[in-house]
Amino acid sequence: MEFSLFLQNMVNGFSLGSMYALIAIGYTMVYGVLRLINFAHGDIMMVGAYVCFFGMVSLNLPFIAAVVFAVTICAALGIITDTIAYKPLRKAPRISLLITAIGISFLLENLFNVIFGSEAKAFVIPQYLQKVLTFGDVTLAMSAVFVPIITLVLLAITLFILYRTKYGMAIRALAFDIHTVNLMGIDANLIIAIVFALGSMLAAIGGVFWSLNYPSIEPMMGVLIGLKAFAAAVLGGIGSVGGAVLGGFIIGFTEVVVVSLSPEFSGFKDAFAFIFLILILIFKPTGILGYDFEKSRF
Repeated sequence: MEFSLFLQNMVNGFSLGSMYALIAIGYTMVYGVLRLINFAHGDIMMVGAYVCFFGMVSLNLPFIAAVVFAVTICAALGIITDTIAYKPLRKAPRISLLITAIGISFLLENLFNVIFGSEAKAFVIPQYLQKVLTFGDVTLAMSAVFVPIITLVLLAITLFILYRTKYGMAIRALAFDIHTVNLMGIDANLIIAIVFALGSMLAAIGGVFWSLNYPSIEPMMGVLIGLKAFAAAVLGGIGSVGGAVLGGFIIGFTEVVVVSLSPEFSGFKDAFAFIFLILILIFKPTGILGYDFEKSRF
């Protein structure tokens, strides 16, 4: 492989992995606190993309304002979902929470199908993100460079919140022992709501980023993307933010490299995420960074 092609694939893989990582962080944080696989999380990403699209097209908002609007709506949606659907089931069997999460997923998909229709819509990309950067023989879209940088900034902010703030300390304590946290006078429901809001905000940004790189949105777009982000979270070590990011990058790089090296397998690129998931569950069920899962989450 030529160096220019290698470099271009590295940037594209880093960009794709960044989007998976943003969505996977929400999966891993919610699981760390509630032991819940929130299968509606991928659809929160879809909601973020649609709300941003609606903000730019119908409300004539600038791109940045539309992103803030989408992030705010998704944060509120995450809190409302937890309050209405998950909070009443805190003491119910885990299977009840899982079924509820699947129900929320179907609800969001069909609701947006009714509101916006089932046909794919072209996402509006700002002019400054349509620019193409050229470095010798390497040609890169501005969005492919923009996405990983913002992802790393958001990851740093998330880690700062988790390890340098009182709310982050409460989140980590809640992940370790929810009953003891309640005895210490911490409002567990408030902390859980914060976790859902934070995870939903990252998913919304992931949805916007995905739409910038693949400018076509439709109500079912979050299903496969959400499943691959979940595979990334498990691959990296579910319950670990760093593991979710690592898993996202691994799956993103793999998809890009497979298509680049073997174009004839491009139709099977989605399968590789689940092949990794199966292998990691067989040989290291706790994930790459999940070696001390019960004692150290996030």
